[in-house]
Amino acid sequence: MGRGTGVDTLERGSLQHKRSCFLVELPVTEYERVWRLQTRLVAARRDGILDRDVIMLTEHQPVYTLGRRGGLDNMIAPAACLDGEGIPVFQVERGGNITYHGPGQLVLYPIVDLLGVGLKVVDFVWMLEEVAIRTAAAWGIKAERNAVNRGVWVGARKLGSVGIAVRRGISFHGIALNVSLSLEPFRWIHPCGLHGVEVTSMERELSRPVAMAEVRPTMKGEIEAVFGVELLAQGLPGLETLLPTEELHG
Repeated sequence: MGRGTGVDTLERGSLQHKRSCFLVELPVTEYERVWRLQTRLVAARRDGILDRDVIMLTEHQPVYTLGRRGGLDNMIAPAACLDGEGIPVFQVERGGNITYHGPGQLVLYPIVDLLGVGLKVVDFVWMLEEVAIRTAAAWGIKAERNAVNRGVWVGARKLGSVGIAVRRGISFHGIALNVSLSLEPFRWIHPCGLHGVEVTSMERELSRPVAMAEVRPTMKGEIEAVFGVELLAQGLPGLETLLPTEELHG
C-alpha cells in the first residue's frame, strides 16, 4: 500500500477532526493479562460502556505468540528448550504468524471502533506502521515498509511487526517496535514465518543504548499526529471499574 493512500485517509477521513482517546501505559506485563484486558475493552467499547477508544502501550515478559496462520512449524528450537528458558507460547486471534515479545520491545495496542471513525482495516494497519516508522525516524533510523511482509523494516532487517484482529468492528492487538530487547529468542523461530530474515532493534541499528523511557513519549506524539487524536492518560484501576468482568469469546 502506498504512502499516498494512508495520508489521504488521514487528511480526508473522519480522523481529521481531533478526538480524544484514553491512554493506558503499563510496565513490563505478562502477555496473557494484557490479552484478557483487551477482550474486556473490546466488549466494553462495542457495548457503549466506553465512550471513546483506548490506546495501550506496554512491554511484555518473554512470550511467543501464534497468529491465525499458526506458526508451530516455524519454531526452530525444540519445545523443551523453550520450556527451559521459561518462554510460554500463546495462540491468539490476531493476523500473521509467529513472533516474540519481550522486555525492551514497545507494543502498541489500539482498541478502536473502526466503523465509528470510518477506517478500513488496510488503512488502519498502514497508520500503525506509520507510527512506528516515524518513531524510528525521530531517532535517526530510516525505517520503511516492505512488500515481503507487513510491519517495519530497515533494509532487509525487520524492526517491528504488526498483527491485528477486528471483532464486531472493534480493533485489538497491534504493532510491536523493537527498541532494546534481546534478539536471541528470534533466532529460535522463523519470525512471522519468514525464513532467513534478520530481526533488528533500534539499539542494534544505532550501535548504542536506547532508553525505553525516552522512546515512549516519542511514540505517543506520533500516535497523536498520525491518528489525529488527543491522548488522555487513564490509570488502569479506574478504567477496569467500567469493564465487564467476564472475558468475551467468539
